Amino acid sequence: MVSLDRSFGREAFGDDPANYHSARPAYPQETWAALRERAGLRPGIEILEIGAGTGLATLPLLAAHPAHLTAVEPDPRLADFLRATAANARLDVVAASFEDADLAPASFDLAVSATAFHWLDARSALPRLHTLLRQDGALALVWNIFGDDSRPDPFHEATTHLFAGHRTSYSGGGTGGPIYGMDMEQRLREMTEAGFHPDPPQFVRWTLSLDAVGVRNLYATYSNVTALAATERTELLDALARIAAQQFGGRIDRNMTTAIYTARCVS
Repeated sequence: MVSLDRSFGREAFGDDPANYHSARPAYPQETWAALRERAGLRPGIEILEIGAGTGLATLPLLAAHPAHLTAVEPDPRLADFLRATAANARLDVVAASFEDADLAPASFDLAVSATAFHWLDARSALPRLHTLLRQDGALALVWNIFGDDSRPDPFHEATTHLFAGHRTSYSGGGTGGPIYGMDMEQRLREMTEAGFHPDPPQFVRWTLSLDAVGVRNLYATYSNVTALAATERTELLDALARIAAQQFGGRIDRNMTTAIYTARCVS
């Protein structure tokens, strides 16, 4: 199965930032509790966020009252949306890829990436993050994952055929292959090799309920859907909404798993 190029993540989500922001689900409160307890999220710190997008994690991070939050976002359309909707004296939005962003070494207490890190090459990104963090700084990698193999997922099963032959995302969601955020051994190994001391990861399982319109809006934000030609994309979204309406009475539940990885720098 052919995957999207990793660089596609820099432009995959900017066509309709408002829909992305409203259609994508918020991170559960357990996410921010874990970052407070295990990654030092607290008032007065310096935070770096990688792949900030429309601010689904930026806004809760700002609510923790950091001294400053530097949000790196490679898509200028998303960066502009974030500046407009999360305007805050403590927020600096950097419209650049993480690889190209001008960031000072040892200047952050916490680095966060929420449902974005799979678009980076961990072999180079993690060592750079280690240099950007201060002594005893913390790293938090979080994913909202659409799926949970421990529970039945009727809507997913009823719609899998619609994606046959499509290119897949680096996130691995819905492909039948390993899901990036659930590949615990690989994620922990990469962090350890980069000089981090990882905590045991936390997985929060929950349910997302959607009507047919919500289904259409959500799936329109998937990278492997945005990669389709306009006509094919519309046909796919129409089919998803039709199945939700006709086979599920206009209300579907999707299994969700939020994966939370935290780690500390080690000298």
